[in-house]
Amino acid sequence: MVDQESVPKLCSVVLDCTDARALAEFYRQLLGFVYRPGDEPPAQGQVDERGRDWLVLRAPDGGPQIAFQQVEHLAEATWPEDTVPQQLHLDLSVESVDELLVQHERVLRLGGRLRYDRIEDPDEPLRVYADLAGHPFCVFVG
Repeated sequence: MVDQESVPKLCSVVLDCTDARALAEFYRQLLGFVYRPGDEPPAQGQVDERGRDWLVLRAPDGGPQIAFQQVEHLAEATWPEDTVPQQLHLDLSVESVDELLVQHERVLRLGGRLRYDRIEDPDEPLRVYADLAGHPFCVFVG
């Protein structure tokens, strides 16, 4: 018998992208996640079959994972303009404005782009970035 009050468990967020390996590497380095066994990058000179299809990163603490699905074409979100809506974004939090500044430098170094800056907001300092595929994500103090 199924418990009528049971709910499904969120196991992954899946991001479409035109370069699954590059986007997976961006988030692996940004979040400190690890590849699902078998999804690691191949040895230099080897063909990256999995990177042309589907990759999964896992949170070290066992939380929800992020998957990357290769697609042929993807319109980059234009948020905060509404020409191409964001449709989904990730929220990432840090403990302080000082940590937000540190993460800002990391995001830019990894190839992310600043889309919106609200670091001066006394109630919820935040910055919104676009990842390598143009998916928006927020880093906020919370």
